[in-house]
Amino acid sequence: MKLAFAPTLLAAALLALPSCNQKEIAALQQQNAELARTRDQLQLEKTALANEKSQSEATLRGNLLNKSNQVNQLNNTLGTAEQDLAGKNARIAEMQRILDQKDAATKALRQRVADALLGFNAQDVAVNVKNGKVYVSLSEQLLFKSGSTKVDPKGQEALKKLAVALKDNQDVNVLVEGHTDNVPIKGTTASGARDNWDLSVMRATEITRLLTTGGMNPAQVTPSGRAEYLPLVANDTPQNKAMNRRTDIILTPKLDELFSILNQN
Repeated sequence: MKLAFAPTLLAAALLALPSCNQKEIAALQQQNAELARTRDQLQLEKTALANEKSQSEATLRGNLLNKSNQVNQLNNTLGTAEQDLAGKNARIAEMQRILDQKDAATKALRQRVADALLGFNAQDVAVNVKNGKVYVSLSEQLLFKSGSTKVDPKGQEALKKLAVALKDNQDVNVLVEGHTDNVPIKGTTASGARDNWDLSVMRATEITRLLTTGGMNPAQVTPSGRAEYLPLVANDTPQNKAMNRRTDIILTPKLDELFSILNQN
């Protein structure tokens, strides 16, 4: 405020002092002009600082708003990711529950089959769990005479007991695999088998007939022949060849529920 009235006061002083000489008047006028320029310069600087302050505040508000928007976007993204993770964890938990149930069912199935075949020689019958499946391995000695596809009475007894143990279990797929050693068939057998492929398939088919006759659902049972191409041990001794001449009945629990979960989006 004092700065704004300085030129006016000087002018009044000049009028009140008529006796002042011209040099003094000129000096005072020069001072007045300098003060006016100083005042104008300060006013410009004040205005510039005010504008700079406004721009800085606007920039700061813009930055803060942008940061706030980024934080909101990150929160939304995090929320979506957490929901997706929760959904996946729920699916994993459900899959694990089903797998645990299937594992328990497989162990129970293995025990039921082992109990049904308890009276047979351990060298002729083996029941094991492998890769979530129950493997019932029956030796050729129990089931067939050499080169024959007709099941011996002792073998028929074992298959009937197995059929009784399995016939009420509709949640199991049954694969009957015939296996031979690597000794080629000479000529044609009485059953019409020309080679080990024929022999293994015919034996598997005959066992399948006996299982379904014993009460199993034919839609559950599939016969197949592997000939000598899936041996348990090397065909290098008579004992090993006898081990390879076998029929594997593979029981696989159905996993429809698990596949349904895996196919979900």
